[in-house]
Amino acid sequence: MKKMLAILALSLGVSLVPFTAAAHGPSPQKVEKVIVIKADPAKVWAIVKDFGNIHSWHPGVASTKLEKKGDDTFRTLTFKDGGNVYEKLRSVDDAAMKLKYEIVSGTLPLTDYNASMTVAKGDKPGETTVTWVGRFYRLYKLNPPIPAGQDDETAVKAITGIFDSGLANLKKVAEAAK
Repeated sequence: MKKMLAILALSLGVSLVPFTAAAHGPSPQKVEKVIVIKADPAKVWAIVKDFGNIHSWHPGVASTKLEKKGDDTFRTLTFKDGGNVYEKLRSVDDAAMKLKYEIVSGTLPLTDYNASMTVAKGDKPGETTVTWVGRFYRLYKLNPPIPAGQDDETAVKAITGIFDSGLANLKKVAEAAK
């Protein structure tokens, strides 16, 4: 039967090669930032792991509202520029000093955002290394043309700005709290 279909297809000029689409949609994006803080890792971890208190060290966050839904913890961040995000805490690992969270919804120009912050002992005594990693996609999930402000560059720029300003001020707050 297969032979007969192949002969029929060839006689009709039908290609047996499967059609594959060249379009693929958006590529995953990643922003990773690292900062060294001259403070004890336990002190820095105490600041970072306090999921409901990011406004105390991130200069772009005006307020944080924490809420529990069953076993899950969520926070709403209101930005000083008027935007907001609703985030879900995925895990807090005190032994590894690692916090993981995701954005559920918000006004940032991206989607499917998952992030982690890791606090580790620095290279020198009394130093801490903080690594903040975010993985996400641009807001517009279809293929070009991509609307202005919904592209990869805009999404990466938004997260880079949040990470850079947040880590710089975390350093300032942690080092001042000696």
